[in-house]
Amino acid sequence: MTLTETEAAEIALLRDPATVRARAHALLALGEQDGLPHFRVHPDKLEAAADLVAATIRSNYPTLDIPYHARWRHFAAGGVDRWGALAATMADVPAAEVARRRFDLCVVSVLLDAGAGPDWRYAEPGGAPIGRSEGLAVASLDAFRAGLFSGDPAQRLRADAAGLSRLDPSRLAAAFQVGPGNPLTGVEGRAALLHGLGEALRARPDLFGADARIGGLYDHLAAQAVGGALPATAILAAVLEGLGPIWPARLRLHGVNLGDVWRHRLAAPEGPAPGLVPFHKLSQWLSYSLVEALEDSGLAVTDLDALTGLPEYRNGGLFLDTGVLVPRDPGLPAELLHVDSEAVVEWRALTVALLDRVADLVRARLGKTAAEMPLARVLEGGTWAAGRRIAAEKRPGGAPPLQVVSDGTVF
Repeated sequence: MTLTETEAAEIALLRDPATVRARAHALLALGEQDGLPHFRVHPDKLEAAADLVAATIRSNYPTLDIPYHARWRHFAAGGVDRWGALAATMADVPAAEVARRRFDLCVVSVLLDAGAGPDWRYAEPGGAPIGRSEGLAVASLDAFRAGLFSGDPAQRLRADAAGLSRLDPSRLAAAFQVGPGNPLTGVEGRAALLHGLGEALRARPDLFGADARIGGLYDHLAAQAVGGALPATAILAAVLEGLGPIWPARLRLHGVNLGDVWRHRLAAPEGPAPGLVPFHKLSQWLSYSLVEALEDSGLAVTDLDALTGLPEYRNGGLFLDTGVLVPRDPGLPAELLHVDSEAVVEWRALTVALLDRVADLVRARLGKTAAEMPLARVLEGGTWAAGRRIAAEKRPGGAPPLQVVSDGTVF
């Protein structure tokens, strides 16, 4: 498919995190004028939200040595450094190959991180069962170690098209300990997503190499580094370009699947691409996760705050539960909302913009600059943890304040 110059520019605009941030802040500006259809904005409540986040950071990271908000945190569920233990077995492996393996593991694990359902748990030998995202992370790490995603039995620690394409739901279910008493939602969908990933790897040898391996993306990015440095936006661009075809079909523009992009009547009404609000939440979280692999391989990642905050239910819930955002319809929390509903799009956009605002307030409270505490650390320390904490205080089981139906590739 060949796009015109104008069409290509619109697609590029919607993939640019600067557009994510600009359209989110434009909607927040309308909200501060009481001009949004679904939420009222109370900026005076931001100080209390910042207090909660700062207190959560001090509790979780007393030395303020905060890692990035990344998939690697989930591998350490329960305080066990599982990735570190596996990495220790690679002492003689070149740094670039270790980075490729980290790319292999991280991308597959993130894509398997759809909602697990309330009853599923993963049990390690001799360990307590683990649920939710942490359980899915640990299960995916064990499956990676066992070679589930590799097409080469002699090289188990990799994920490639050959291995992903032959993965069927029964093998995935067995690896995740699924059974009559341990149901995991969407096993077939997860397997189908990995099949799609295999096809995407084969389709782009320029990104993933001739052997169609996820880790080939490391080499593609390393080749773009100038003076040993790579901008964070280059990581996101490669993720969006390479993985774009695997997302469920949603909005299309000029024949291109836009992914995590949605409609809001008040978004950029004059265009270009009027009425569209991009987020790319999962792709940005994956990009934050890949930053660690790149940095540990010896590359510097610059301008990390060009990426945005992540509009998901813990960060968004923080602003609802602290009263920064109030639904105009008091019955909204009781409704079952679809991810493309305008109320959800509005909530997510406001979350992106408010994360920028609260990050500045939190840094001031902790005596840190943006360079010392980039947004990826504020999220981890941070807004995500504070959102989970206040949700647990307000609702049984820590459920989010809004009920959103999602296919697992958004929230």
